[in-house]
Amino acid sequence: MQKTPIHNLFYNSSYLEKKVRICGWVRTLRSQKTFSFLQINDGSSVESLQVVIEDTFPNYSSLIKELSTGASVQVTGLVVRSQGKRQTVEMQPENIEIIGPCPEDYPLQKKRHSFAYLRSISHLRPRTNTQGACLRMRSMISFAVHQFFQQEGFFHIHTPIITTLDCEGAGEMFRITKDGKDFFGLPAYLTVSGQLEAEICALALSNVYTFGPTFRAENSNTSRHLAEFWMIEPEMAFCELAENMEMAEKFLRYILTYALEKGGKDLAFFSQFIEEGLTEKLEGFLKEPFAKLSYTEAIEILQKAPAKFIYPPKWGHDLQSEHERYL
Repeated sequence: MQKTPIHNLFYNSSYLEKKVRICGWVRTLRSQKTFSFLQINDGSSVESLQVVIEDTFPNYSSLIKELSTGASVQVTGLVVRSQGKRQTVEMQPENIEIIGPCPEDYPLQKKRHSFAYLRSISHLRPRTNTQGACLRMRSMISFAVHQFFQQEGFFHIHTPIITTLDCEGAGEMFRITKDGKDFFGLPAYLTVSGQLEAEICALALSNVYTFGPTFRAENSNTSRHLAEFWMIEPEMAFCELAENMEMAEKFLRYILTYALEKGGKDLAFFSQFIEEGLTEKLEGFLKEPFAKLSYTEAIEILQKAPAKFIYPPKWGHDLQSEHERYL
């Protein structure tokens, strides 16, 4: 029998009263007098499937002892409507196979752990609700990025990760060496941006974009600086500023709409536990028109603002983060 993702069981009524096979990891086990509730998660959803095991199940007592948190299992059974309020469906098992048992010192026993603690067990972080939701959302949004640009007639290009170009001084670069010597015999670095290569390709293909890893070697420990991150860089030939702004707004609206439509339980999880009201914030963002103003207008607004800035806004000077936040 083919394995069925747990996510499908919650959103496809055709599975009701059907026998299915699921595989996943035990999240919790609650035992009552005559039955036990087993929660299984396979990573396809933030939701876990509840399996109700009656005490008449073969080898019930010994099985319950082995079904510890973290154990990997395979369960075949009937999908039925749940009698509880926390889930829409549950499973009545016919067969439960423990693929891999888990020791008592499994470090994810509690439901919630600090991010600092999870960094100490990075090999298990993806099993947590937060990290799992992040990975699913990132995968979904990455797909949406490619889908948007492909629909708009852009070509995806792969720019070098190892390069000799600093891309107009975009940032400090990591130098590639081995045993203290340049690996290639000449200076080479991890890329800070694919922009220059994208510009070259745009002058042949018109509309292109890159979406890949970039690196910065600045020793700056702030939320605005990362040593490694993925960057989206579109380049368009024969494009004026107004068209560029229109495309940027269209892109943001597409990505946010896609996240709201497809994010489902993961987005609801973020709104409840990570940033309260996140869903409403994104919906409000889409309802409002994008404001468009010139640099001169922005300076005038900042100069008239009642706020006190660390860096007083002056025409001809770069806008600081505090200015951007106010605007």
